Amino acid sequence: MKQGKLIVFSAPSGSGKTTIVRHLLKQQELDLEFSISATSRAKRGEEVHGKDYYFLSFEDFKKKIKNDEFLEWEEVYRDNFYGTLKTEVERIWAKGKHVIFDIDVSGGLRIKRKFPEETLAIFVKPPSIDELKIRLKKRKTESDDKINMRIAKASAELATAPLFDKIVVNDDLDKALDEAYKLVSNYLGIDKK
Repeated sequence: MKQGKLIVFSAPSGSGKTTIVRHLLKQQELDLEFSISATSRAKRGEEVHGKDYYFLSFEDFKKKIKNDEFLEWEEVYRDNFYGTLKTEVERIWAKGKHVIFDIDVSGGLRIKRKFPEETLAIFVKPPSIDELKIRLKKRKTESDDKINMRIAKASAELATAPLFDKIVVNDDLDKALDEAYKLVSNYLGIDKK
């Protein structure tokens, strides 16, 4: 099986990493496929098992941890586990594609530590904590308490930015998309289209 590269995008909630990852997935010349994370949390809204996440019961998730089936995992919030199944990366590599991750900061750094030569780890940084709070409020998907919890976590996450290979500041989305494309295409050795 041909081993591809791993492209990690990590950031505090509301920084724009998901928008950047979706943009890169549309660039066919990059040959990327999205790594679907597993989670023990319940589905939200229109989420689909096997597309948005692999939804596992708390017991199944713990069993997979015990059986060493995860590349990385973390209890992000109490009893809410998230992780990357080894079989997910193998599935994508078997197709001859590179794996792109939209993943929390600690998970991203764990992947970088496990595969230092195969991984490009990019931190997406918001222009400021205040702007991050505005973006999270605009989503209208969470309570003020949940937003405040995310903001508190964001401060700690921002301190990890220097541990990543590259930092993309998302203060102008078009610029951030272009910069992310250039970083990934250069890493993969692909000329600009």
